[in-house]
Order: sequence, then structure tokens, then C-alpha cells
Amino acid sequence: MSSIIFSILGIYSFILLGFIAKMSFKEQIDDKTITILNVYFLQVFLTFWGLLIRPIDVTLFYASSIYIAIVLVVLVISALVAKKLFTSPKEYSIATVVAIIGNTGNLGIPINIAIFGEESIPYTTVVNLMNVFVVYTVGVFYYSRGSFDTKTSLMNIIKLPILWAALLAITLSLLEFKPSSALLNTLMMGAYASMTMQLFLFGIYLYGTKIQEISKRLVVWVLSLKFLILPAIAFLILVNIELEAMVKGIIFIELMMPLAVANVNLASLYDCSPRVVTALVFISSFLFLGIIFVAVKILDFL
Repeated sequence: MSSIIFSILGIYSFILLGFIAKMSFKEQIDDKTITILNVYFLQVFLTFWGLLIRPIDVTLFYASSIYIAIVLVVLVISALVAKKLFTSPKEYSIATVVAIIGNTGNLGIPINIAIFGEESIPYTTVVNLMNVFVVYTVGVFYYSRGSFDTKTSLMNIIKLPILWAALLAITLSLLEFKPSSALLNTLMMGAYASMTMQLFLFGIYLYGTKIQEISKRLVVWVLSLKFLILPAIAFLILVNIELEAMVKGIIFIELMMPLAVANVNLASLYDCSPRVVTALVFISSFLFLGIIFVAVKILDFL
């Protein structure tokens, strides 16, 4: 358990640094510029590094297909219910998509290693890959819909270089392309810069965010969807399928991850109430510190 706590605290320390930076320099730090640099440039390095660092085993996609199936089921439920609960386009977009975009990468991978050991890495890598596609297709569409029409939102998906980088990296991996150590080191530098900047950006948006001003209905819906409805659906599906216990556990833990900082990136990029999204990510991250230990206990019943 101590390894889980230290993994979480190490990540959260960069969020604190971002908060302190914004508090110290205020308007000298341009939030939108950092978002653009990260999403359009540095995350391309992160995508290539994550997908080329080890060969993709197509047999692992069975586990990730179950992850995607659960996410899509919850997305449909979320979209239908949120339409009845929220009239504001921005609130509807946030309520629909924010809970299904979890921090499966820079939080999910180390926590699964702490629980299951390094045997979990191939599975978490592919699940995180699927989450990347969820973020930059469904996520981009819904956050765009908070400010733009359907056609523009679909075009925004195509415009992002990350999706194309992921497709190229998967193709190279399946063709058994082996990058040189020099290339991997370069990609790694950009990848770690991207992850650090993403956490910094979260801290930056956290400064000045007033949680008490956010719609209580939105907060209750998002947190209920994330930590009650999603886990319940995941449990019912996982307990009724034939799969190795460890793999079931990895999928469940990845689905339990708090809201990803990528939500803040997209909300900022498409002007969909980024400070509201920041507050939701913060609340979910805070609650997660206790919920993760409950989730670990549930693994015994899968």
C-alpha cells in the first residue's frame, strides 16, 4: 500500500508546483499557450514513445477491447441521462464525457505496477493506448460541442496531430520497427516533458478555481458516474466473463482512475469551462486517495 501512496504523491507534487507557479506569477503565465504547446507538440513525443518503447502484442488487445466496451456502454448511458439533467451545452458536454476519461497513463500504470507488479505493464500500455483514442476522438468531439457545431467538432478530431501520430506509431510497431536508442532517448525527453507540463497545467488551472461556484448537480452526477455507476457496470461485466484474474483486476483499476488531466487540456483548448473541469478533476483526485483502497478490496471478488 505504501508504494501506491508514494506513486500518487510523486505525481501530485507536480500539480502543486503548477499551482505555486501560477500563484506567484499570475498573468505572466499564459494558460492557453501552455495547452497548445503540450497538445499539438509535446504529446506527439509522448504518443510515439509510449507506443514504440516496446512491441505491441496484438493478443493484448482482447483486454483493451473489454475496457473500450465498458467505456462505450457508460458513455451511452451518460449521454442519455445528461441530456435530461443539463440544458447548458458546455455542462452537457462535460457531464457526458469527463467521467470516462481517466488517468490510465501516468497514474494508472504505476499504480497497477504497485498492485500487480511489472507483469501488468503490457496490459496497462495497451489499455492506455485505447484511452488515448477515447480522449482524442470522443473527448475532442464532446468538448468541442460545448462551443462549436457538430461538423466543426468532427473536424477538430482530424486536425489534432496526436491521433495521426498514434496511428503511425502503431503501424511502425506492428511492422516490428525497432527505434535506435538515440531516437528513443529523444522521444523520452519529449514524453516526460509532456507529462510534467500536463500536471503543471492542472495546477495552473487549479489556482483561482472556486469549487463552491460549480453546479452541485454537475458535481454529484460526474462523481456518481465515475465512482459508482462506472465501477458497478465494470464489475457486472468483468465478473461474468472468462479472463485471467490479474487482467480483470487491471481493467477494473484502470477504470477506477480519477479524471485525467487531459480533460483540462481539451476543455481549455475548446473553451469548454476549463476551470469547472479542473475543479472536477481535483475533487475526483482527492476522493481517489481513499477510493483506491476500496477498489483493491473489490478485486478479490472478480
